[in-house]
Amino acid sequence: MEALVFERKPVRYVAAAAASRVMPGAGGGVGPLRLRDIDPPELPGPEWHTIRPRLTGICGSDLATVEGRSSRYFEPLVSFPFVPGHEVVGVDDEGRRLALEPVLGPAARDEPLPFPGAAPGDGEDYGYLLGGAIKDGIQIGFCSSTGGGWGEALVAHQSQLHQVPDDFTDEAAVMLEPAAGGVHAALKSQVQPGDTIAVLGAGTMGLCSLAALRSLTEAGTIIATAKYPHQQDLATALGADIVVDPHEVRRAVRRFCGCRMLGDYLSGGVDITIDAVGNPGSVADAVALTRPRGRVVLLGMPESARIDLTGLWHRETELVGAYTYGTETLHGGKTATSFEMAFDLVASANLEQLVSARYPLHRYREAIAHAAEAGSRGAIKVVFEQNV
Repeated sequence: MEALVFERKPVRYVAAAAASRVMPGAGGGVGPLRLRDIDPPELPGPEWHTIRPRLTGICGSDLATVEGRSSRYFEPLVSFPFVPGHEVVGVDDEGRRLALEPVLGPAARDEPLPFPGAAPGDGEDYGYLLGGAIKDGIQIGFCSSTGGGWGEALVAHQSQLHQVPDDFTDEAAVMLEPAAGGVHAALKSQVQPGDTIAVLGAGTMGLCSLAALRSLTEAGTIIATAKYPHQQDLATALGADIVVDPHEVRRAVRRFCGCRMLGDYLSGGVDITIDAVGNPGSVADAVALTRPRGRVVLLGMPESARIDLTGLWHRETELVGAYTYGTETLHGGKTATSFEMAFDLVASANLEQLVSARYPLHRYREAIAHAAEAGSRGAIKVVFEQNV
């Protein structure tokens, strides 16, 4: 089968990092990613299924990997060579259209669930990542045993598959995975009625978290950052009350909250900030504009960086990670998985509108360059299309 394969080639990885600093997306052409003809992945067991992707997204973590920006933290959590791609809608051998929940949880590794009915992303001890019949990999798309969405076939455990309703387009279905991440971030924020919230970034994850905040919480004013006109329009449509350029966010929060400046920090600020960017500048902004004893939620995958955390310590700011999705506790003690909740969010907020461009696999260099410059080129979500 045809697939984009990411190999362990350190020299090419360094070249990708250097090229991407000069031109975003250039790492896709000089790095360790190559289009290959490979054998389809084998089914690891009876509870696994072969899935043929129809649409697969290019997300921020994919770009960080291809461009040589990903943290070394993930090195023991992947196996080479792997086929990237985890935002997937595809069909199985029975012709069912399925969306992929890509986290390789305990069920996929033949390990006990942490509690009955646990979602793949739930876990109180990551030791299960060492188990099972498959090789290392935190998700499908980073595991050499499973394949990924940037290929013509992958294998997935039945715990990872969700049937797509007939009234969902493929564009809506491919947005379920990022929408679930937005749901998880919104609920990890622990919003109280009337809380003021800043959302940094108006790419896919920032917009999904905005939609989730408006749909699932009683947030008060939401201030969002968006650099480009189409992002600003979408941020407003999905629930932001105030939309500003990223460079103006501290001034906007200061003006809205009526607080003062203490050096580079605000004396007060918003109650909660969701950082959907994940670079050193956005993390610094998040801490600086969140009020003392407020909460910062890291949704965008952080880069390896040197950051002064003195302000975090002095202001007693809560710093919370929001990795993928899991089981959420709702009002009244009810529970639901963030992936299940994503179906309603995608439909109600019309998140399929975020899918901006499709590419066949053989045009992967163009696709990656487009995704890396999505904002400046008027796009949000760029996807690969195959088996259609």
